[in-house]
Amino acid sequence: MELLAPLLVFTALAIALSFKPWRLLANTALISPLLAALVITPWLWALPWLHRMPIQLQLSGACLIGLVLGWPLAVPVLCIVALTTGLIAPVPWQQQIDMALWLGIVPATLSFLLGMALRRWVWKNLFVYILGRAFLGTAICLFVSGALAQWSGQILTVTVEPDLAMVARWLLAWGDAVVTGMMVAVFVAFRPQWLATWSDSLYVPPPVK
Repeated sequence: MELLAPLLVFTALAIALSFKPWRLLANTALISPLLAALVITPWLWALPWLHRMPIQLQLSGACLIGLVLGWPLAVPVLCIVALTTGLIAPVPWQQQIDMALWLGIVPATLSFLLGMALRRWVWKNLFVYILGRAFLGTAICLFVSGALAQWSGQILTVTVEPDLAMVARWLLAWGDAVVTGMMVAVFVAFRPQWLATWSDSLYVPPPVK
């Protein structure tokens, strides 16, 4: 299991880089949210090492970053976030790898796959994008990622039993879902150019003549 996390991280990073994600930055509107992700997210990930509480209060932000930047660009950004977290707080190298995988790459990948499924089998409209992908999708993807992390041996905290830890992961996933759903709704309304996964032609039906 110790080698599995680095292998998965480097595999996902290699696949993402093969798509040449830096070309997405030709859309200069994405530079602002990218910089925001690199500045804000490491502090969210570092919270468990910066405070003492029975349950680690740790938001992910991975699904939001994936919706804003697209999966190929989100993966290297999340890896950089994990490395930056190690500069902010005393996070061991193995923990940084685990965070890159379970807090970043896995939920972002699940969100990407869910988005593809919704586009393929569900109506393409504004409410499906915001409620399905950004809100409910974030809660589901982060909970599944947390469950897989716990199955792999990553504990939430030593003071919480495994069954209660799953409940805590479910509740923390909804915290991320509320933030992601709210931010995506604001971006769709006022800054759609900040969402690499959004398209007016795809999600906004043409006016009825």
